[in-house]
Amino acid sequence: MTTAHDLAAHLGPALDTRPDALHDVTEDFGHLVRAVPRAVLRPRSVADIQRLLEYAGPRGIPVSVRGGGHSMYGQGQADGGIVVDLRGMGPVGPVTDSQVVAAAGVLWRDVLAATLPHGLTPPVLTDYLGASVGGVLSAGGLGGAGHRHGLVADQVLELEVVTGAGEHRFCSPDRDPELFHTVLAGLGQCAVIVSATLRLVPAPARVRRYCLSYTDLTRFLADQRMLAEEGRFAHLEGQARPADDSRPYLIEAVAPHTGQLPPDDALMLTGLAHDPTAVETTDLSYAEFAHRVDTDEEVLTETGEWLHPHPWLNLLLPHDRAEPLVRAVLADPAFSDLRETGLVLLYPLLSARLRAPLFQRPPGDVLYLFALLRTAPPGSPETAAAMVAANRKVYELARSQGAVAYPVNALPMSDTDWRDHYGSRWQALADAKRRHDPYLVLTRGHGLRF
Repeated sequence: MTTAHDLAAHLGPALDTRPDALHDVTEDFGHLVRAVPRAVLRPRSVADIQRLLEYAGPRGIPVSVRGGGHSMYGQGQADGGIVVDLRGMGPVGPVTDSQVVAAAGVLWRDVLAATLPHGLTPPVLTDYLGASVGGVLSAGGLGGAGHRHGLVADQVLELEVVTGAGEHRFCSPDRDPELFHTVLAGLGQCAVIVSATLRLVPAPARVRRYCLSYTDLTRFLADQRMLAEEGRFAHLEGQARPADDSRPYLIEAVAPHTGQLPPDDALMLTGLAHDPTAVETTDLSYAEFAHRVDTDEEVLTETGEWLHPHPWLNLLLPHDRAEPLVRAVLADPAFSDLRETGLVLLYPLLSARLRAPLFQRPPGDVLYLFALLRTAPPGSPETAAAMVAANRKVYELARSQGAVAYPVNALPMSDTDWRDHYGSRWQALADAKRRHDPYLVLTRGHGLRF
């Protein structure tokens, strides 16, 4: 049996076994799963990560990676194992005119802080910039520019990783492409991301944000599809708002501009079926727009809700089944709390733009992210468990209609679920897992079994 003394002797001062350190990583943002590790590793170099995996693998010690700590259901935890805290591992930079190198543990807001002074930005950003680079790339990464540019993971030019076998490697589409495409959107199954070289594009000086209200779901979805296929706007998202009976659907569409030559509103909104009396238009700097969720985080932190359980569910719906599925879920009494609190995201993506091979999506050219972002009351594990059970029920309904989970959810998944999720790609992932993580110690929190 491996003791704390054995671990410390092998891994040195980077290893932390203090109770306070273990407590800090026992839960994640979801606050639904509690898993106590035996130690936390704060690597100072790639060699520290290599030594850990060389030691943990043969001994069957689970290893997980933590950056921003924003997993929902224990995906980044390591019960009885070792959590690798990457937050102190490396900076952002250097920044060139087309790319930036970012350590996996830094947050996306740190990436933007480094690139915006150069007038540059990653082509796709997630709404919330407090997640880590490595965490988002492991999931794939969805954002409002996805209809134009694809996943956040599709913007990666090169990865630096340590495989589950302890090998330090660099990979890209041209250099070890098999490993590269297994790591991106690979849920951390084969390697620890150390750093990523990200593509950059010029950042606009300002943006104009249009909030367009709809009374009819059919027209709302049709307009979203048209706007996605046209690429009329740089950023395209939407919401379903169950609490607003008069205008229950909202499109958020954003156009860049210089400030001196703003967009032609009539031209930008032509041909759309929104309520013209309820258009909200806001001009923002690009930085203000990119950080728009920060204010929400500050408010929720002050009220304490940010630290409550988050039984979130993210689904990718096929276009031809989106409308009945959305109607069914929003009418389900198990989700009636969305009339009072929470947020429902509903926006389109184009399948052809989503290039990471392991990122699963429903059939068809157009799909919709349907995200049910709910908060459970504190001190009521029964309520939180009921919400997770409701997620499971909706997942089964949606899957029967061709939908796919975006696997960052508060959702228990069985072996059969995972095999169905990956379909024809399951065997390739299983082979890669055994090749790169032969002792099967990495990221067990997802519940994948090979």
